[in-house]
Amino acid sequence: MQKLPQDRFYTRDDLWVRAEGDIWTLGMSDYGQNELGELVFVELPALNHPVRIGQSVAVVESVKSVSEVSSPIGGMVIESNPLVGESPVIVNDSPYEEGWIVRIKSEEAPANLLSPAQYAAWRRLPEL
Repeated sequence: MQKLPQDRFYTRDDLWVRAEGDIWTLGMSDYGQNELGELVFVELPALNHPVRIGQSVAVVESVKSVSEVSSPIGGMVIESNPLVGESPVIVNDSPYEEGWIVRIKSEEAPANLLSPAQYAAWRRLPEL
């Protein structure tokens, strides 16, 4: 299991978000991708697609199941990761770096985010 990056927040849906000004990058945690298993397909949203908190922003398909990725951020999709679309397994291989899913421009505060310590405690992950 990869160490949790300390520069982002996490959700109970096993996603992470990192803010850079009003741009939020969204990805799947190492725990989340591990639970799903090897990803074989990711359906990414169109650019300039509006998204509300709790709304599906992507669909991931693994060898085990199909799951919607619900956004903890409301705003406008400004970028989807083309690497994930071409080779979904990059989410498994590099969930915190190259395997991010979308970037959302938002001026509203995200909802229900956990600090790395809160997420680790909630998921009973090893020491950070």
